[in-house]
Amino acid sequence: MSRRNIFVFLALILALGGCQLDTNVKVIKMGHAQVVAHPVHNAMVFLGQRLEEKSGGRIKVKVYPNQQLGTERELVELLQIGSLGMTKVSAASLEAFSPEISVLGLPYLFRDDAHMNQVLKGEIGKELLVSTEKFWLRGLCFYDAGKRSFYTKSKPITNPEDLAGLKIRVQESKMAINMVRGMGGSPTPVAYGELYTALQQGIVDAAENNPPSFYNSRHYEVCKYYSIDEHTAIPDVVLVSTKVWESLNLEEQNWLQEAANESADYQEELWKAAVEEALREVMKAGVEISYPAKEPFFEKVSGVYELVFKEQPQLEPLIQRIQQAKE
Repeated sequence: MSRRNIFVFLALILALGGCQLDTNVKVIKMGHAQVVAHPVHNAMVFLGQRLEEKSGGRIKVKVYPNQQLGTERELVELLQIGSLGMTKVSAASLEAFSPEISVLGLPYLFRDDAHMNQVLKGEIGKELLVSTEKFWLRGLCFYDAGKRSFYTKSKPITNPEDLAGLKIRVQESKMAINMVRGMGGSPTPVAYGELYTALQQGIVDAAENNPPSFYNSRHYEVCKYYSIDEHTAIPDVVLVSTKVWESLNLEEQNWLQEAANESADYQEELWKAAVEEALREVMKAGVEISYPAKEPFFEKVSGVYELVFKEQPQLEPLIQRIQQAKE
């Protein structure tokens, strides 16, 4: 059976809906692509616990990790038809649904963590979360997905020139593709679940991601150089199907939103610990970690901003609002 047929079959299995009624209990199905050791999974479990407590047991969340219900793209499609209740995706995966959210993929957009939190937890963040509603997707909160840096098989990346000639795996994101191209690398979109094999077989020479993902994916077994340039800080987005959201009354919606917000705070703390653990463990495994100067990388990506201003001038005021936001 082809993967597409499996996906269709899965959609049929879930056809009872992303929010099932079990006597007087509503069960919201939540799928994601990460392993159970990942902070995202633990935060989702926490979200479910808090929602069950707030609702007095009337609403529960059942979490399906590790792509059990499909890839990120497939999970989003299931949300749109209401066959899945909730999921978590990278903000980069939502570019096709919201040009506004795509700006979060701009390199070196945030000055520091305080600036990022001010934007994502403030009015700008709220606007971005609901910008996908016309596609039957409603954002509830942002999860910290850390800062993405390059990891390579053959050599450390000390400056942008070291990226020349390297095939670098990127997400299926125009912003990510333009960023890597601007730095001098050859961007190569590859599904995350296929990346380990792609690195092994030389389909790509390098990739970029945050420390916990680098560690939990075991990509460090293939790539022994991790160059922390922190070129992007693309958050994850916790999504709920608008079909499921609208099936809840106002009180239930408030419970779900509150539980999501609390899970975001919890996930932020988990994330900090996970970054420290990941860096410690990959070093034990023989990975060489370096911290190249960021200025040369920043200078190389100025063209990415110019391209956005040229192709999507309506986004320039939003980018300026983000850049001017104060902690």
